[in-house]
Amino acid sequence: MNKWSRFKFTPNLPLGANGERVTGSKAHIELSKEAAKEGMVLLKNENNVLPLAAGSKVALFGKGTFDYVKGGGGSGDVTVAYIRNLYEGLKLQKEKISIFEELCDYYRNDIKKQYAAGAVPGMTIEPDVPAELLSKAQAYTDTAIISICRYSGEGWDRKSVIDPNNKALWDYEREMTEKSAELFKDGDFCLSVKEKEMIDTVKASFKNVIVILNVGGMVDTSWFAYDDQIQSALLALQGGIEGGLAAAELLVGDGNPSGKTVDTFAKSLDDYPSTYNFHESRDYVNYTDDIYVGYRYFETIPGAAEKVVYPFGYGLSYTTFDVETVSAGVVNSNCTSEANKLYAKVRVTNTGKFSGKEVVQVYIAKPQGKLGKPAKELAAFEKTRELQPGESQLMILTWEINDMASYDDLGKVKKSAYVLEAGSYDIYVGTSVRDVTKADYSYILNRDVITEQLSAKLVPTSLPKRMLADGSYEALPQSEPVDTDYSAIGNIDPSLTEGVAPGQRAIPYFRFADGMAKNGSHDIMDVVEGRITLDEFVSELSIDDLIHLLGGQPNTGVANTFGIGNMPEYGIPSVMTADGPAGVRIAPEVGICTTAFPCSTLLACTWNPDVLEAVGRAGGEELKENNLALWLTPAICIHRSPLCGRNFEYYSEDPFVTGKLAGAMVRGIQSNNVGATLKHFALNNKETNRKNSDSRVSERAAREIYLKAFEMIVKDENPWAIMSSYNMINGYRASESEDLLTGILRDEWGYEGMVTTDWWTCGEHYKETKAGNDLKMGSGYPDRVKKAYDKGAISHSEMETSVKRILGLILKLD
Repeated sequence: MNKWSRFKFTPNLPLGANGERVTGSKAHIELSKEAAKEGMVLLKNENNVLPLAAGSKVALFGKGTFDYVKGGGGSGDVTVAYIRNLYEGLKLQKEKISIFEELCDYYRNDIKKQYAAGAVPGMTIEPDVPAELLSKAQAYTDTAIISICRYSGEGWDRKSVIDPNNKALWDYEREMTEKSAELFKDGDFCLSVKEKEMIDTVKASFKNVIVILNVGGMVDTSWFAYDDQIQSALLALQGGIEGGLAAAELLVGDGNPSGKTVDTFAKSLDDYPSTYNFHESRDYVNYTDDIYVGYRYFETIPGAAEKVVYPFGYGLSYTTFDVETVSAGVVNSNCTSEANKLYAKVRVTNTGKFSGKEVVQVYIAKPQGKLGKPAKELAAFEKTRELQPGESQLMILTWEINDMASYDDLGKVKKSAYVLEAGSYDIYVGTSVRDVTKADYSYILNRDVITEQLSAKLVPTSLPKRMLADGSYEALPQSEPVDTDYSAIGNIDPSLTEGVAPGQRAIPYFRFADGMAKNGSHDIMDVVEGRITLDEFVSELSIDDLIHLLGGQPNTGVANTFGIGNMPEYGIPSVMTADGPAGVRIAPEVGICTTAFPCSTLLACTWNPDVLEAVGRAGGEELKENNLALWLTPAICIHRSPLCGRNFEYYSEDPFVTGKLAGAMVRGIQSNNVGATLKHFALNNKETNRKNSDSRVSERAAREIYLKAFEMIVKDENPWAIMSSYNMINGYRASESEDLLTGILRDEWGYEGMVTTDWWTCGEHYKETKAGNDLKMGSGYPDRVKKAYDKGAISHSEMETSVKRILGLILKLD
């Protein structure tokens, strides 16, 4: 097959052995199930109720038994051949357990009726439990399984707020927000009134009660964590196409839970420091919690620790482990690259009766110094192999000394620099942020060390204050706000900034046997085969050619999110994109079903880069097999608040976990010679008014928390594309931020790939190009870019620079 054959021709040639398709294949579906099993977290298991003994009888309660949510909505949805719910998964365990079927019939029929009336999965009403069925269930068994499900999606948050001024709100987004407000009076973090009634009924009626949480992220867990009438709870999250089967197999002991939480589960929504001002304004969010996000807040701020139900990094197993720190210190090596590393040597022994895996976590407690620090920060982690009872594994975890530095944005030690402040850097090793033991070794610095001198970027103008390590706040400097919407060519009609498809470009007829539409010009294959350089090729393009390449191109084949390139007169193919991140998203009407993998938060809970790389490789194969080139995944914004409706697409409250695991996903995807697209860059932590909300954040918090995972992946994995986010950052739209896209991403991190906008930003196309945002999606605005060029607002060389990056990506595809 020649280069780009898949993109130029329609047949979707199978990639599997013997001419078999890999898209939605048994192997990929099995991988999805096993990934889900590895990430599900056992939160509670009193009296060893789980795993269920062979021959157990169970009664299934809750609409979630049938109203299964495989993943979130919007661009994260996936078209699949089927979805396996919990009941169907448990029915496949008929050799091990039996189910009270009459109660299941009741729930199944109720959910069918609600779906028929227009309800979507996860947005149904919890039905009452008929007294007669309850009595029959009690006579059948003493064990009940309660299923609770939640659904959220792109464009709306998990708080019932509708923005009346948001003209870009799609009907679907408004409908889901209104439905959420109707179902969950206190927000869907909490149980609904009907769910509480059902749970109280079950608790009073059964000796053994097991809870399954089919959710996308942080929810209230206090209602079962402290209740002796509920013995067990499995955080099953949203497990993709076979999520119900994955949970069922764990319940009966076909596999051992080894997932760990990647977020802190607090007692109430108000316990999170981000809650009080999340919906303070439609126009902005003040990130006053600063670097104290997630466990950095709960483990540091006085009085916050008692608000935690389940800490970061927590997860039980059916077996037990002994974790011993054998030694820790500076890596001794003749290799210069190793001279700046620390290590912890750890022995893990399975001391229980089941085989299983454990996650070793290393945290650093830094000196408070002048800058102030979180009490602990994750520095390294590694998951064991499957250990048999009595078996041990010796692990050596390493991390860079410089990675322990903190960023000084105000000049308390050295302005605009990463600093290792003098003092003791203590090492803690264990199996959660709280279940840790201090190592005998501490890294001691007798003086402050500047590890990297930078310059100020993304400086806030209007963030009034930020939190300090003692829970107080410091005032921040204020300055003149940015004129966000300034345009040298006048503002665009808002109706043209949402849902606009790319225009069809007329190409003059030409004799294709002669090669080119323009005499003397070169074909892109001249670059591929080394006859001319990319610089030389781009220098021959006209202004109109350049402008054309800066925007999205019409759909071809199975695509529904448009493409890039599309200049046949120069041999440039039209290569297509596809949504993610839970699977390759192809519109239902196409008739192609792909594999729905577990949601990103569940994948993160595996703490296993090998799993993420395998999922990325499989997803990349499905992308390639369907003649698609660029997968719009992974999404790696930080879980700042439980309220963000898109948290299911993101990984964790911690940037290090996010960077390591999403980096493995990128590695797997790009092993297929197709592109991953890191998104949403950056600080896309709220969906309400997402295109016009200003994320006001300190430079330190931006660099240490919200940009850190992006930085790790850019430097370690070289993603072929990055997607800038809708929101503003300190007054500048992310897609128009030169500080972000050029100053930090390219000048500091050395990124050489392509940056695309999110689809239909409110940014001005020419301003985005000037800032370093190469591609405007889903459609460019060539007339406005040409007008800006004619007025001198954008230069020929600025357009050439972006076009080279766009073509550079296309040249990588194969």
